[in-house]
Amino acid sequence: MGMRDVFIMSFKEDRAAPNNPVLPVILYEGAFKGNASRIEGVFNRHEWLNSWKGGVYEYHHYHTNAHEALGVVQGRAILRLGGENGHDVELRAGDVLALPAGTGHKRISASADFQVVGAYPRGMKWNLWTSEDGERLLALAEIARVPLPDTDPVHGADGPLLDYWRSAARRLQPVGDEETA
Repeated sequence: MGMRDVFIMSFKEDRAAPNNPVLPVILYEGAFKGNASRIEGVFNRHEWLNSWKGGVYEYHHYHTNAHEALGVVQGRAILRLGGENGHDVELRAGDVLALPAGTGHKRISASADFQVVGAYPRGMKWNLWTSEDGERLLALAEIARVPLPDTDPVHGADGPLLDYWRSAARRLQPVGDEETA
């Protein structure tokens, strides 16, 4: 589970999904290469819980109230991240995606045996939104309230997710109200 093949992607707001205005998507390419069956156990050990196994919906959707880790247990697929104008990512067994709250995602194509395990920091309950659900400002407000996770789903207490997401969140911290002279 090396950190050499870690990629980050950021997405602007899209008609199909608000995406996360602060936090990037993280792709851990080959994180579990040859050991994909271990993904769920590692996620759970790192407090990414409420896990499930299955596929990815073939329509654009996002979660406003939880970050999501998706680990490819078997097969391969192409997912579109970031909405209609997003980016297609090819995933293989052993790859992991960390999707910050609000990130649009959908399955474009998949092998017949494609299966992922999904999990959420501290077992957060997740919702499911599409572009037809509710008002965008409400979605963005809910996304902004989702706390940063305490751990990286792949590496635990130390990992690229924590580095990238904490750094991104710090850049948005307001500087104190300074009085002008």
